[in-house]
Amino acid sequence: MLKKLLAITAVVGVLVSPAAAQEDFKFALNWFPVGDHAAYWVALDKGYYSDAGLNVTLENSKGSGDSIAKVDTGAADAGLADSAVVIASLARGTTIKVVGMVFDTTPLNIFSSADNPIKTPKDLEGKSIGAPPGDSQRQVWPAFAKANGIDSSKVTWVNVEPAAKIAALAEKRVDAVADYTTGLPLYEKPMGEGNVVMMPWADNGFDMYSMSIIASEKTMTERPEALKKFLEASYKGWQDVMADPEAAMVIFKKRVPEIDEKLLGANMAMGLQLMQTDRYKENGIGWIEKEKMCSSVDTVNTYMGLPKEVSCDDVFTTEYLTKIDMPAN
Repeated sequence: MLKKLLAITAVVGVLVSPAAAQEDFKFALNWFPVGDHAAYWVALDKGYYSDAGLNVTLENSKGSGDSIAKVDTGAADAGLADSAVVIASLARGTTIKVVGMVFDTTPLNIFSSADNPIKTPKDLEGKSIGAPPGDSQRQVWPAFAKANGIDSSKVTWVNVEPAAKIAALAEKRVDAVADYTTGLPLYEKPMGEGNVVMMPWADNGFDMYSMSIIASEKTMTERPEALKKFLEASYKGWQDVMADPEAAMVIFKKRVPEIDEKLLGANMAMGLQLMQTDRYKENGIGWIEKEKMCSSVDTVNTYMGLPKEVSCDDVFTTEYLTKIDMPAN
C-alpha cells in the first residue's frame, strides 16, 4: 500500500510540477500598449514565457521615469526605459542596469504640425512641447538642448498625459510633442497624412542608445536565471514579429482588443526599421555594443548636469543575453 501511495504521489508530482514551477515575473512597459510592445504579447501568447517557467504580467507605465521607479523599488522585476534616463537615474542612486536593447537606432523625435513646423532644433525656441514629466525625451532634453545650442529658457514644457499627446498636438494645445518616430501613424490618423512634421534627434547629432530593457540589482542578484529566461523569451517574440508582422498584430489584437491593429501595425513597422542593423544581424537581437553605450554615457555625463559622473560599466551588462538571431527574411 505504501509503495502504491508513493507511486501515485510521484505521478501527481510530475503532473503538477510544471504549474508549480511557474515563477511570477512583472514587466513594466514604458507606455500604454503600442506597436513597440507587440513582441511581449507574442511571447506571452505563444507560450515562450510559460515554457521558460515564468508567469509574466505586462503593466503599463507613464514614461521611462515611471517604469524605472517601478523596477528600482521592486514593484516590477524588469521594465522598458530609455537608456539616457536610466543613466541619469544611476547618478541619483537607483540600482538598475540595462540588460538588453530594443531599438538599435534612436527613435527620439519631436512632432509638430505642417502649418507650424519645427524642422530644426533652434525652431523650438519660443515654442511649447507636450510630454508627461517622466517622459524619456523630457528627461534627456538638457543634453539635446545643449548639444544643439537651444536656449532652454525659451522653451516651455507642458504636462500632458501619455494618451493625450496626440490630441494635444492635433488640437493645437501645444506647438510640439516629444514622441518616438514610430508614433507617426498615430499622429497622422487625426491630423492627416502629410500634416505631421518629424524632427528625429538622430538627424541632429543625437543617435545615442534609447529604448532598452532594464532590471534591478535585486533581480540580477536574486533571480538571474529568471531574468535570462525572460530576455530569451522576449527576443524570441521580437524574432517572430520580424518574421511575420501581420501574424504578430493578430495576436496583439487578440490579447489587447482595444487597439487599432491597422494603426499599430504601421507603428510597429517603423520600429522594426530601427532594428534592421548590422549590429543585430551579427550579434543577435537586443545586443548592447559597449562603444555605443559608453558614447551615450559620455553624452549624458557632459550635458545633463548630473549630481555625479556615471561610469559606463555601471550602466549595462550583457551577461543575461542569449543570442537570438534575426530572421532570415
